[in-house]
Amino acid sequence: MRTKTLKKNKINVITLGCSKNVYDSEVLMGQLKASGKDVVHEEEGNVVVINTCGFINNAKEESVNTILDYMQKKEDGEVDKVFVTGCLSERYKPDLQKEIPNVDQYFGTTELPQLLKALGADYKHELIGERLTTTPKNYAYLKIAEGCDRPCSFCAIPLMRGKHKSTPIENLVIEAEKLAVNGVKELILIAQDLTYYGLDIYKKRNLAELLEALVKVEGVEWIRMHYAFPTGFPLDVLDVMKREPKICNYLDIPLQHISDKILKSMRRGTTQAKTTKLLTQFREAVPEMTIRTTLIVGYPGETEEDYQTLKAWVEAMRFERLGCFTYSHEENTHAFNLEDDVPEEVKLARANEIMEIQSQISWELNQAKIGETFKVVIDRKEGSYFVGRTEFDSPDVDNEVLIDATKTYLKTGEFANVKVTEAADFDLYAEVVL
Repeated sequence: MRTKTLKKNKINVITLGCSKNVYDSEVLMGQLKASGKDVVHEEEGNVVVINTCGFINNAKEESVNTILDYMQKKEDGEVDKVFVTGCLSERYKPDLQKEIPNVDQYFGTTELPQLLKALGADYKHELIGERLTTTPKNYAYLKIAEGCDRPCSFCAIPLMRGKHKSTPIENLVIEAEKLAVNGVKELILIAQDLTYYGLDIYKKRNLAELLEALVKVEGVEWIRMHYAFPTGFPLDVLDVMKREPKICNYLDIPLQHISDKILKSMRRGTTQAKTTKLLTQFREAVPEMTIRTTLIVGYPGETEEDYQTLKAWVEAMRFERLGCFTYSHEENTHAFNLEDDVPEEVKLARANEIMEIQSQISWELNQAKIGETFKVVIDRKEGSYFVGRTEFDSPDVDNEVLIDATKTYLKTGEFANVKVTEAADFDLYAEVVL
């Protein structure tokens, strides 16, 4: 029998999945640190916590493979304990316990106090905004709500995250202030659905009021919005965006499809006409706004005609930013009762074609930026370039601005004014304007 390590426990938190998981890991690490624990993020430690994703097949597979990797390390004596938390664990705990029984313990998405107890720490209710951020120092995610009340047929998130629950404005302001003191200049607001914010605690959609409170936080220069739902979008948000320079002219609004038949089956509560009207209102109210959306192709029953409707709409709308995914048939969702009848190769071909169209649109929009000047934030240095973003770009998913590091020295986390000299599909090349 192997001997346990004699070193003091170092807890290594591994994060898989979306920005909501990143936030949850940061909160977990903040709680552990407050209890005096030695905690690291994706480095070496003899106690491992894997924060899993259970959203679609690829993410589930990555989570399972990561668990199996650490089970092997435990077997080999490289780590002592492995705990699993997050969405996969919430959704499939009985199956995981049966299939991978040598994990020390599984925890769901709402079991942070129990996880902390297993790690020898106390859950401290008084901690508001005490997180160990894992993003570059200049930006951080701010989760304004948990869960979702929407009935989308393809989505398993309500199964894993529960019903929508907004965080009070005063708590979010405290959290934002603490982040700003630590050098965070950009807040990225996240939730399963920003549009719904406030309905549960204020009895009205209150995203605009939250934005008004956050712009007053000293040190924060950009506030960016992710994951708004199109149905019931509070249009007063556009007034705040137009009036307040700190609010980025940017909105991430996943639309998923545009064929009325598919939208109805997806239970999205909208139509092509309503969606197009909403986007027109966005562009009229804030002409300089960048709209990011995501689409799903290959949903059950998606005919060639449905796909051609979507394709023509993408060509007509000319979104500044767009991602396209193939449909994933998820058990216990409403759509799981439908036949997953679009062949995988057809799904992939459709997704690739949409992204080729978007690549051309992005290239054309980027060419128009040559000669223009933009304020950018510098995220990192990579090779011979400083890599930055404009207010129209979110980290990891959008365009980047590349500045020759052999000609100019820039500090990561700082802002600079740059002039675009060249443009590709998804990258801009620029030089600093003094």
